Amino acid sequence: MAGLKERFQAFVNNRWLVFVAAMWMQSCTGPGYIFGSISPVIKSSLNYNQRQLSKLGVAKDLGGSVGFIAGGLCEMLPMWGVLLIGALQNLIGYSSLWLIVTGKVPVFPLWAMCVLIFVGHNGETYFNTAALVSCVQNFPKSRGPVVGILKGFAALSGAILTQIYTMINFPDQASLIFMVAVGPTMVVFALMFIIRPVGGHKEVRPSDGLSFTVVYSVCLLLAAYLMAIMLLEDLVSVSHNLITIFTLILFVPLFIPIVLSFCERHRDPAEEVLLPKPYQHDAGNPEQDTREHEVVSSEFKDENPEEVDSLVVPEGQKRIAQLQAKLFQATAEGAVRLKNRKGPHRGEDFTLMQALIKADFWLIMFSLLLGSGSGLTVIDNLGQMSQSLGYDNTHIFVSMICIWNFIGRVGGGFISEIIVRDHAYPRPIVIVVAQLVMAVGHVFFAMGWPGAMYIGTLLIGLCYGAHWAIMPATVSELFGLKKFGALYNFLNLANPAGTLVFSGVIASRIYDREAEKQARQHHIQSHISGSIFSGMLAADESLNCEGSICFFLSSMIMSGFCIIAVILSMILVYRTKTVYAHLYGKSC
Repeated sequence: MAGLKERFQAFVNNRWLVFVAAMWMQSCTGPGYIFGSISPVIKSSLNYNQRQLSKLGVAKDLGGSVGFIAGGLCEMLPMWGVLLIGALQNLIGYSSLWLIVTGKVPVFPLWAMCVLIFVGHNGETYFNTAALVSCVQNFPKSRGPVVGILKGFAALSGAILTQIYTMINFPDQASLIFMVAVGPTMVVFALMFIIRPVGGHKEVRPSDGLSFTVVYSVCLLLAAYLMAIMLLEDLVSVSHNLITIFTLILFVPLFIPIVLSFCERHRDPAEEVLLPKPYQHDAGNPEQDTREHEVVSSEFKDENPEEVDSLVVPEGQKRIAQLQAKLFQATAEGAVRLKNRKGPHRGEDFTLMQALIKADFWLIMFSLLLGSGSGLTVIDNLGQMSQSLGYDNTHIFVSMICIWNFIGRVGGGFISEIIVRDHAYPRPIVIVVAQLVMAVGHVFFAMGWPGAMYIGTLLIGLCYGAHWAIMPATVSELFGLKKFGALYNFLNLANPAGTLVFSGVIASRIYDREAEKQARQHHIQSHISGSIFSGMLAADESLNCEGSICFFLSSMIMSGFCIIAVILSMILVYRTKTVYAHLYGKSC
């Protein structure tokens, strides 16, 4: 009986079980990525124009990025408490939005709607922070794959939720909001006691490489399967029974990684000692230096035989005095260096305030703001972009960009890990390539060529996902893990800052201006043809723009800013070459 209890405790405290549970939670707790699917019904039900809808989108992005409270609570509360708060926020915010959109309660002012969607989407920061902090602490030597996989499943959640919505066959599109409110909350309640940092040895094991390979394979299998059934449902009329079968098969790959929890054998403490331990060197510990100096001094003193004490300055004591003088001089110089040293060096543990005065941190921040912010603007406006080009089913593009986003995150983490482990190159070099490709993706959206939506969705999704696999891992390497929660959540502010500029100021204004032009032309044509009443009715409806002109200028502007982001990322690569050579040079 005691052996069974020990095996159960070992299973519950298995870091791979925590990782798999975090993957499950992330796979259905990223409702922000399906804003492009719910925004058309919000716009039509509440009679919003594009500028008002963009304000709602910015509030949503702000809620998904302001995670200081979540980061702080991770240091004060157990992880289940953090997840509970996030689940309640998600339920309250999105269920209130659903009640308003369906007309069950009166419509709130725009600012109140922004508060509601902020509260609902802010719950996601609690989920992300708890999952990342727990798993990065459990796998400190595999940050790239861990961050890439977890953030990837958060991106894939949009496609998974959309497929479940299609299977349930709700009577209206507003029901997707209800599912977003209830579904993630139920999953978090089921898993919140499993996701946490666990004890035990956390160094790289020989089996870790195979385990991560299995997880990557499952990720690619899941993404390929989702893409196949999404395209099939879009191109061919599929019966509801077949959709149900497709959706049930979708959950099979999600259960495969649970095998990893049984594969990692529990080791005795004596075996754990034999595993390699991390190299620890505290250059700034004066107490340790003092102890070492005391030992050396005592050794010198022990070398003095008592017989020579009566001699007047014997030769041996001169030698000891000279060595002690040099020793104390070195100690004094070391103390001066410690006094003059302002904060930790890159690669050590930083607090948020210490990181904020470093140029590298702001290079990461502004590179994310321009690159990731422009990508998220496309994701938020994908419903209107596809409608303007004549596509009726916006769900397919929202699901596709979620899948490409997922592959970008998983692939970005995998490729960047190869670069740093095998070559000791800076991890942000992958971001340079991603931002160049993202600039090309914006050009495809601007041109509106046949099939451009599919290609643009592919390029933007992959590159946006790569940002959020690589940058958090980069921050943990340059600024440490001790305050990673606070650093990560501050970094998340790049998303709402970017969408505030690109979507709230640029894209929405250009869209509404073009929509007003088309509405005036339509009104003039209707008046000439005698259809005055149709023009009056159109004035009461929300303005819609048609054609590639709607997002041409805004997409070209975002493409230009992506080039600026490339320059910032190249500067970051140049500045961090020595850091990565020091961190990973010995392992190459």
